Amino acid sequence: MGQSVQLTHDPVAVDTVVARMRDLAATLPERDGIAVFNRVYLGVVETAGRRPTAHRAGGPRSRAALEVHLAERYLTAVDTAAEGRRAPACWRPLLEFRRHPGLRPAQFALAGVNAHIGHDLVLAVVDTCRTLRCEPADVEGAFHRAGDLLLALEERIREELMPGPDLLRIADPLTHLLGAWSLERAREAAWSAARSLWALRRLPDLAEEFAQRLDAAVGLAGRMMLTPLPA
Repeated sequence: MGQSVQLTHDPVAVDTVVARMRDLAATLPERDGIAVFNRVYLGVVETAGRRPTAHRAGGPRSRAALEVHLAERYLTAVDTAAEGRRAPACWRPLLEFRRHPGLRPAQFALAGVNAHIGHDLVLAVVDTCRTLRCEPADVEGAFHRAGDLLLALEERIREELMPGPDLLRIADPLTHLLGAWSLERAREAAWSAARSLWALRRLPDLAEEFAQRLDAAVGLAGRMMLTPLPA
């Protein structure tokens, strides 16, 4: 993660991350599960970057640091898999099933959101506190902004990738699958987990165990999201 620490002190840090996401988009087939998530994520990040900054939550330094650390977690997972190494458990379901013909685009995208908020956001808060030498309370505003970004991502997924009302009926398994997961609850859990992990920083063995179990639990949820569904 040394690269992300350097990026947080670069005034074009977020632009650098966006450029990497664009490069990734250019190299993946459109139907690839990572490509589906990356395309929607990139669209939300670009839209957020065009909005006025005056009323954004969190100071610019903590906001940029958290956003870069957060995106780096995702990009590093993809790079790790591309190099044939073992990615975090939270990303493995999407990386393993990214070309499965029985999965729908909305499943790919929401599995990515699940990994990003349930695991990456937690560790990004800790990364940011270490980088800026501050407490979680000092980056809470930036955390909520990142959560709002992911909420916008979920909303775009439902708008762009969900079937229309004439196709998505109450009996459709996708309706039940998506209704079983709440981004708002996931965001609340992420903030609690980040504070807990930060409190364990002086107990490295326990902190490592906590992080591993969090990763595994988020990965399990992602695997369920990627259950193949009938057309």
